[in-house]
Amino acid sequence: MSRLNEIFGSNVFNDSVMKECLPKATYKALKKTIEEGKELELSVAEVVASAMKDWAIEKGATHFTHWFQPMTGITAEKHDAFINPTGNGEVILEFSGKELIKGEPDASSFPSGGLRATFEARGYTAWDCTSPAFVKDDTLCIPTAFCSYNGEALDKKTPLLRSMEAISKQAVRVLRALGNTNTKRVITTVGPEQEYFLIDKKLYDQRKDLILTGRTLFGAKAPKGQELEDHYFGTIKERVSNYMKEVDEELWKLGIYAKTKHNEVAPAQHELAPVFTTTNIATDHNQLTMEVMKKVALRHGLVCLLHEKPFAGVNGSGKHNNWSMATDDGINLLEPGKSPEANEQFLLFLVAVIKAVDEYAPLLRASAANAGNDHRLGANEAPPAIVSMFLGEQLTNILEQIENGDELAVTTNKKLRIGVATLPVLPKDATDRNRTSPFAFTGNKFEFRMCPSSGSIAGPNFILNTIVAEVLSEFADRLERAHDIESEVNDIIIETVKKHKRIIFNGNGYSEDWIEEAAKRGLPNIATTVEAIKSLLDKKNIEVLEKHKVLTREEVHSRYEIILENYSKTINIEALTMLQMIKREILPAVINFAGKLAKGINEMKSTGLSLRLNCQDELLEKICILTNSVDEKVKVLENVLIKVEGIEESYEQAYAYKSEVVVAMDDLREDIDALETVVGKEYWPLPTYTDLLFSI
Repeated sequence: MSRLNEIFGSNVFNDSVMKECLPKATYKALKKTIEEGKELELSVAEVVASAMKDWAIEKGATHFTHWFQPMTGITAEKHDAFINPTGNGEVILEFSGKELIKGEPDASSFPSGGLRATFEARGYTAWDCTSPAFVKDDTLCIPTAFCSYNGEALDKKTPLLRSMEAISKQAVRVLRALGNTNTKRVITTVGPEQEYFLIDKKLYDQRKDLILTGRTLFGAKAPKGQELEDHYFGTIKERVSNYMKEVDEELWKLGIYAKTKHNEVAPAQHELAPVFTTTNIATDHNQLTMEVMKKVALRHGLVCLLHEKPFAGVNGSGKHNNWSMATDDGINLLEPGKSPEANEQFLLFLVAVIKAVDEYAPLLRASAANAGNDHRLGANEAPPAIVSMFLGEQLTNILEQIENGDELAVTTNKKLRIGVATLPVLPKDATDRNRTSPFAFTGNKFEFRMCPSSGSIAGPNFILNTIVAEVLSEFADRLERAHDIESEVNDIIIETVKKHKRIIFNGNGYSEDWIEEAAKRGLPNIATTVEAIKSLLDKKNIEVLEKHKVLTREEVHSRYEIILENYSKTINIEALTMLQMIKREILPAVINFAGKLAKGINEMKSTGLSLRLNCQDELLEKICILTNSVDEKVKVLENVLIKVEGIEESYEQAYAYKSEVVVAMDDLREDIDALETVVGKEYWPLPTYTDLLFSI
């Protein structure tokens, strides 16, 4: 057995461990809960808890924690030791079924968006047995959902689990109508590609903006960026390679299918991609991946930056969310088939996704919104802020022929109609890829490329699951009432293509022509988080989330408030950090340099020689002009902040941060970046882009 085989999943209480550690009856009962959603009896939980504790202690664990994902976007954990006093000064190690199933962390300090008052502290964590427990840092971590005393979801996991049930229910209805009586459950699968930057820790420590905000608030463009296209897929440097190797090993121990690693487009940028797994587990794994990446970086004297745009002028980072649907017996519903029945099934599920994305594009856009992503989306490096779908020429042509009622001519010169003959084989590389598309079909899955690199993938996936579930429910209603299933399927596909083909775009999403064309098609161009979040409160969006029991109206409103508050606080922290750096670091350094320059000029002039000092005089003048401008713009930003901080209504305040504070910050940055290019390097107090991007 190879070392990889030995370490993979070694810290996970996975299926093979459960089968080995649990009595057969207990194992079967737990598997039934996991696979069918049956309620787990406390007596079963007691046996599982005891076995889980013994296994974890063998792994060196001394504590356990309910590991959950509050609306902060990161994970949370409260550690409790296994010890219990015996009364004679000694302890025994215990872990009960009740402790496994439910925890009670203080919920008052987590974002709730007005769902609860500050003094209402009680909250509950509930074991998610579909995601395996694991040992991390000598602690048994139990993946859990997190809710308030009254049962409202306060986390990312709960709506995701609800959405997975919703799409399974509706997809099974469609399959039943098509004659499939074997499938009991449909799961969504995800493989999130994670982009990130690595920089030297010593340089990071000299940048308060990186420490406090995750991105550089200042920085003149380096002489070399990504224009030579020499970093993408280039040879991985030894220091980075050693880091990647340790990350892989740590992830493999946690049962995470880390598979692909490579240099990305921008200097110092890289990517890690896993193998697909169930959406819930993929979400947990991605949260762990981000944590491991940051932790391991420190051990190598590096810092892992997950911000969407840590450096201006080079590509930012995203998280490409590869999403698909599969039956419980392993059939990918987005895999083009070779038989008439498979053609019918594939096309029906394909057009369901097309309709869902078209009808709920603003909601999907909102799921990928945060302050960092505003710097990335539409910046000729990432998908544009306009939601569209790439299908490729071959599949698009097939849909056009279906729409027109044509017999479908294929490369084999055969003719086909839906459910009569066969689709041409559509291999994964049947068409070129389109990196500019926000939502691209890539052979047997869709790649949602808008997702922010620092964020949880739970949000985009529970929205995607829900909107597709809604369309599938509409299809199921029609099919269940139909007298002629084949004819009804045919009608659904043709009607859907005709009505929603506007969302299909295979061209260059970065072009100005596409912006004009999208407007003509009626596709929304939602540029910023503040604008995107408004769609959460649209009547039809609340209704679809309520209908499928993914979020209640109150939970939707709470998320709206949380996201707006987070946006405003993020911009406020950035603005305050910018002001502090200017006042305490940059201006003193610039004034010092200007003073030395002026002194030198005076000394040279005092020699009495007829010296031409045009260069020195012009440099000093430029520095003084820029410094005075900075001083004026600092006052503008300070006044704007005072004004905006006084706005009480959450949307109005967030909008003011976007339209006034961000504008003032950008204006101020221009002068600081210009000063960086003329102040002597030994005087400039911050590591430059050249230092940060090319030091490893």
